[in-house]
Amino acid sequence: MQWKGRRGSANVEDRRGQGGTFSGRTGCGLGGGIGTIVIAIIYIALGGNPLQLIGLLGGDPSTRGYSQSTPYVPNAQEDQWAQFVSVVLADTEDVWAEVFAEQGRTYRKPTLVLFSGYTTSACGTAQSATGPFYCSEDEKIYVDLSFFRQMETQFHAGGDFAYAYVIAHEVGHHVQKLFGTLNQVHTLMAQSNARSANALSVALELQADFYAGVWANRTEKMFQSLDEGDIDEALNAASAIGDDRLQEQAQGYTVPDSFTHGTSQQRHDWFYKGYRTGDVSQGNTFGDLYN
Repeated sequence: MQWKGRRGSANVEDRRGQGGTFSGRTGCGLGGGIGTIVIAIIYIALGGNPLQLIGLLGGDPSTRGYSQSTPYVPNAQEDQWAQFVSVVLADTEDVWAEVFAEQGRTYRKPTLVLFSGYTTSACGTAQSATGPFYCSEDEKIYVDLSFFRQMETQFHAGGDFAYAYVIAHEVGHHVQKLFGTLNQVHTLMAQSNARSANALSVALELQADFYAGVWANRTEKMFQSLDEGDIDEALNAASAIGDDRLQEQAQGYTVPDSFTHGTSQQRHDWFYKGYRTGDVSQGNTFGDLYN
């Protein structure tokens, strides 16, 4: 992705070094094994409800063994990622401003918060262990840049456009908030049984993948910034974090009724549909739920 020397967003709030590191034991209510922790990380990283996982991981850092004794010192790689994220966010601002203008609406820009260790959000405590997430209460996206390293080493889904896909997916949840979809679905989920709530969650996440694809389509046309192989990086990232693949890696089998984000194939296909069409009207991932 051609991003150096391009406009960065003014809506980045850098809190790195203002939090701390977690020095105590997390009381993970998902079972505590490394596999379930991986699933928990991805659950938040690509749009899950942070309140649910924050409660499972222990909530308030003041009561969970956090320490600010080790100062945060950004390395050159993280500083470059911070600049990159700012450019990606700026691209999403331009693309979604255009999409909303086509509908006679005004796009309200989200803020992206960079943090290290932990920070506070209107949805609770943001921890590096929970990965990137969007908080609809304050319309902010929270990112600890160390997650990009984890994508490369743990999920084998590295590359600048793979990281851009993560940001674009979270912005997709903000778009859902502005369209009114996010609040409507969360209300329905609260009124549903576990199986139905999971199905709604899958549809919500796949739509955010679709919106990330729409962004990729339009940013390519608007800025001619994509390199050969960029879309493949995003598709690989989408596939790497499908519920089926994560569960298979974690426990050796899958439980489809427990899926919250969709299969690898679904995530791949909905991102690609958004990229291929660039048309937000074709992103009804909820249709199959009511047929």
